Amino acid sequence: MAVPANKRLWMYQRMVTIRAFEEKAIELFKAAELPGFLHSQIGQEAVPVGACAALRDDDYVTSTHRGHGDVIAKGARLDRMMAELYAKETGYCRGKGGSMHIADFSLGIMGANGIVGGSIPIATGIGVSIQMRRTDQVAVCFFGDGGSNEGSFHESLNMASTWNLPVIYVCQNNQYAESTPKRTHQKIADIAVRATAYDMPGVTVDGNDVVAVYEVVQAAVDRARAGGGPSLIDAKTYRRLGHYVGDAAVYRPKEELEYWEARDPIETCRRHLLETGLSTSTEARAIEDAARAAVEDAVVHARQAPSPAPDEALEDVYSGWDWQGQRL
Repeated sequence: MAVPANKRLWMYQRMVTIRAFEEKAIELFKAAELPGFLHSQIGQEAVPVGACAALRDDDYVTSTHRGHGDVIAKGARLDRMMAELYAKETGYCRGKGGSMHIADFSLGIMGANGIVGGSIPIATGIGVSIQMRRTDQVAVCFFGDGGSNEGSFHESLNMASTWNLPVIYVCQNNQYAESTPKRTHQKIADIAVRATAYDMPGVTVDGNDVVAVYEVVQAAVDRARAGGGPSLIDAKTYRRLGHYVGDAAVYRPKEELEYWEARDPIETCRRHLLETGLSTSTEARAIEDAARAAVEDAVVHARQAPSPAPDEALEDVYSGWDWQGQRL
């Protein structure tokens, strides 16, 4: 599959934007400007960007507690994201959700969540909705290698296969379930082999190669749109930092970290752009500078945004309807 130059440049821009956002968020968190917890996606940028590059605006994604990159890849606004991290009124959840609950239904971002594997049945339900509405949309579900051990993973894949749902299950296999290495919580080498049990395609891909991720997801998306049903993709990548910001990650061997740092997805993409003449170093630097400037603008917005009023704590808690369908 020939990937157009403009798409390759778009993917590079999105990856450096994710990296800039994560680095700034870490800086602010360490300076005690942000409440709550942060789970950094640094090192995994190629997976959400490559996957979302294959989607239309009206397609859907579901995400995880480590989901800043997932939603930025789908088009989330940096100012509203940063405001949410600051717990401000202008944030995506009006300051009530924080880092782990970014959602924007208008962009098909159906929510990140803090439940391991929680994104999987949500995406499956979206697949049912797509099928009932008879559209050609698809849903991409992001989760980690730890999430692939949840019962919700197996139940969802079984249902999606049985009902032929248009869902692409993308495992951001960063090699660790919190602090437990994949080699000790799974005997299988490739999570993709689990697709066999549900009679759907299972593909393993280098999750640090954004073009390779795009190509396998695009094939799965095309198949789903044509009525071919779900797919499982095992994108092997690496979480460069600990489970959360502040985790010393002493459970990781130094040699392992060095191995993956040498395979940084952004540097790999940048090198390819320069070697193929799709970009010059000056143009690449301009993309990087613009990304950092956009993040800084988001911080200015967030700092100046108002905090929610205390009585707003009681809003958005219930749907407004009781169990009998009557308005409260």
